[in-house]
Amino acid sequence: MRRTSARFKLVSAAAVAAAALTLTGANTLTGVAAETGTPAPLAADQPMGFGAGTTGGAGGTTVTVTNASQFVAAVQRSEPTVVRVNGTVNLSSMTKVASNKTVIGVGTSGKITGSGLNLDKVNNVIIRNLTFSGSNDDAINVQYSTKVWIDHNDISDANDGALDIKRASDHITVSWNRVHDHDKTFLLGHSDSNGGEDTGKLRVTYHHNWFDGTNQRHPRVRFGNPVHVLNNYYSNIGSYGVASTENAGVLVEGNYFENVEDPFHRGEGSSDVGGLAARNNHFVNSGQGETGGSVAPIPYGYTADSASGVKSIVRAGAGVGKI
Repeated sequence: MRRTSARFKLVSAAAVAAAALTLTGANTLTGVAAETGTPAPLAADQPMGFGAGTTGGAGGTTVTVTNASQFVAAVQRSEPTVVRVNGTVNLSSMTKVASNKTVIGVGTSGKITGSGLNLDKVNNVIIRNLTFSGSNDDAINVQYSTKVWIDHNDISDANDGALDIKRASDHITVSWNRVHDHDKTFLLGHSDSNGGEDTGKLRVTYHHNWFDGTNQRHPRVRFGNPVHVLNNYYSNIGSYGVASTENAGVLVEGNYFENVEDPFHRGEGSSDVGGLAARNNHFVNSGQGETGGSVAPIPYGYTADSASGVKSIVRAGAGVGKI
């Protein structure tokens, strides 16, 4: 099993071919992807994958905020609300976002700094088109929450995780985000001892994200099965790309790995191995990933972009101001 440290390291050159796909109970996926070379739309009105059906504050009041006090009041309203962030919101601590909320930046002006957002025991939340930087904790934390869509954000320089999803959270899509200048990127499942809560949950789709010179956890997965890592662009990764641990099942599909010595592996730190299957990935100056174990079929239909075109598609579409 693969063990790594959290240290940044130089990326070495090695050419590889894509690893074979292994799935439980079948030779094909449920809702097999149709691969296409046609670029996907740069933004969609609703999420695909496990977060499908998330509507956020749709149908409720729309509020525009320009400072922290307005922001906190708006995101904690009890009724469905669309919160438009127009300016820099400087938070002093992790701020809870209530259920049935859309929190969305206006153009490229919506910025969250100082601290981050906490989605705790909530349902039906959308976080979109915001620049997160300099949090004293996580940029975004999701726990005990379902139906969440995190889309088209720019995340950097948080003290801890860029995006942590944990504690029985489920049915989540993370799409078209750019993460840079960061170490611990996307954690899925916080503890090896939390299988009682997390087994059968933590089902997340990660698609069209740009991991730009980040170090580790892209994502690091415990227990979630299946987890779908689809059409992401990995550039100049320090430690490793994807890690599957603690009986997780991760499908790594159609991604573009450039200057990534360790694209994906099983096991991480003191965590036991999980299942990892890979197919149709594209490698440039990158190492060979590790596959094995079992991965449950993906339960939804989808169309995958051709991996060789993912770099240009994601660079053009990920981050703020692209919706």
